[in-house]
Amino acid sequence: MAYYGISTNLVVYLTKKLHQGTVESSNNISNWGGSVWLMPLAGAYVADAYLGRYWTFIIASCIYLMGMCLLTLSVSLPSLRPPECDAGVAFENCPKASPLQKGIFFLALYIIVLGTAGTKPNIATMGADQFDDFDPKEKSHKLSFFNWWYFSILIGVLFSTTFLVYIQDNIGSPITRMLQVFVAAVRKWKVSVPKDAKELHELSIEEYASNGRSRIAHTSFISFLDKAAIKTGQNSPWMLCTVTQIEETKQMTKLVPISIFTIIPSTLGMHLFTLFIRQGMTLDKRMGPHFNISPGNLVSITIIFTLICIAVYDCIFVPFVRRYTKNPRGITILQRIGIGLVLNIIILVIASLVERKRLIVARENNRLGMNDTIPLTIFILLPQFALSGVADNFVEVAKLEFFYDQAPETMKSLGTACSTASYGLGGFLSTFVISAVADITQRNGRKGWILDNVNVSRLDYYYAFIAIISLFNFICFGIVAKFFVYNDVEHNKSGLEMNTTSSQDKAHRPK
Repeated sequence: MAYYGISTNLVVYLTKKLHQGTVESSNNISNWGGSVWLMPLAGAYVADAYLGRYWTFIIASCIYLMGMCLLTLSVSLPSLRPPECDAGVAFENCPKASPLQKGIFFLALYIIVLGTAGTKPNIATMGADQFDDFDPKEKSHKLSFFNWWYFSILIGVLFSTTFLVYIQDNIGSPITRMLQVFVAAVRKWKVSVPKDAKELHELSIEEYASNGRSRIAHTSFISFLDKAAIKTGQNSPWMLCTVTQIEETKQMTKLVPISIFTIIPSTLGMHLFTLFIRQGMTLDKRMGPHFNISPGNLVSITIIFTLICIAVYDCIFVPFVRRYTKNPRGITILQRIGIGLVLNIIILVIASLVERKRLIVARENNRLGMNDTIPLTIFILLPQFALSGVADNFVEVAKLEFFYDQAPETMKSLGTACSTASYGLGGFLSTFVISAVADITQRNGRKGWILDNVNVSRLDYYYAFIAIISLFNFICFGIVAKFFVYNDVEHNKSGLEMNTTSSQDKAHRPK
């Protein structure tokens, strides 16, 4: 929870509090995130070669706690962060963090990386070690341990990305503010909305400016929520909300459909670490006469292709396409997500064909045992792992950018959290779908598609099934994206979301 609580809010803190630009903050986050996921290799080595899992975990936990304490001080003490940027001051003129302030902040983050190096690779292993393989009952429980272990992780991810929202300004929880709008609107459902929006409750521009916030103009989108701003004599925050508060809620509400249609692609990310690797365990792992590659190493191919594609996309693709679309991003954020969804479908089709080939070779060579190695190189899985990295560049990166960009100013953290929450929900969905498919396909004495022995399973059917679901998901996403109206570019302080003349006209019509 601590890690995801930090990672989902880091971009907001770097830009809003340390006043770092998009490129600098993105690079800092990428470097930190890459370190978090790479350093466990060192922690695992130390545990296995020197200290053992228990002491490595204990020492790493203490280091992690030190990093969290230092990070708390860094973001809490006024002397350890630059002054707030005054209203009306251009972003580039905001006071920058001093070398000392940045040094302490990033020192804390990388101390957390050191702590993560020793905790991530050892805690799950320690848990699994508690089961006695010689006890039939405990051995059966051990088979389910990692399922429930991952389930508990996703619970933590979902909690941290939904409720652990960093709120530095005194504006209250964004979730509470949204609930107040819905409750107030429902409680006044019989009251008619006035034709003149000026009759709705709203604070003066000066009051917002004094708190470093902006007032949002009224729109007719989801007009039912406007009932929350109708003055009835009761001034409770659960009975009367401002127009700006309602518009913030509207902006978050219209992100929900997009969030829903990015859950399905997240299931593919789970397959990358489960079913794909399970296939690799049955294949010929030799790479040359003296070296064997681990199936888990294939995930690094995904990471490498993601890194390459991010660089190519930003340095080559965007400048080239921008000349024709006149969009500073090259293509819109939703178009970028859409391309990623298509790539996910292609990956599943390839995975299905590769698995079909693997099963044919297994039958031809009578390698149908659970631990049998099939005479087929593990590198046959390379295309699906590589394309997963390409797809991540489109879906995951664009998803993070979209939710941050389109969320209202006071709910940027919650917007960022939506992108990771959809990944967590994708994990739950993956668990449900795999369990359901395995159960349904084994009814009435049938063999089933997903068995413990993947050499007699029909994962090719399963991948084809998920590809069909993903195709339907893409069609639904395309319909929603077609009618999605981006926030008014004039109110987007980043100035990045610029459209062509026709799309600007569309953005100004009532939402």
